[in-house]
Amino acid sequence: MTKQTETYSEKETFEYARALAEQAVPGQVYCLNGELGVGKTVFAQGFGKGLGIDEPIVSPTFTILKEYDEGRLPLYHFDVYRIGSSDEMEEIGYFDKISSGDGVCLIEWSVLIEDVIPEDAIRIEIKKDRDKGFDYRTIVIDQD
Repeated sequence: MTKQTETYSEKETFEYARALAEQAVPGQVYCLNGELGVGKTVFAQGFGKGLGIDEPIVSPTFTILKEYDEGRLPLYHFDVYRIGSSDEMEEIGYFDKISSGDGVCLIEWSVLIEDVIPEDAIRIEIKKDRDKGFDYRTIVIDQD
């Protein structure tokens, strides 16, 4: 099933992600993709808020993984932009987080490690279209 939504501001993108996370259940994996500067961090912040996380959500570009335990479910936020290969995911505890089933994984740049993404992952792509405005975004969710 594929759903497509349009947002016209950072606030709308944030709120869309918040609402999505409010429905999240333990063990789900969300793959978040899109070009640099498209709004993945804003989406992640809204997603964290939807899980009840008040701590600021920042993209873990250099640490690869940031864990948030204060919400209704733990959030394992990965940014794999700097990962050289899927083999490196073992070293950062990716497979432990995926298999634990106690929290939710949000993986930015998942297209770079597609071979280790679970088949039932929820795939999210954010696209922008400058012709429709600076803050316009199309958010496409693909879920089986």
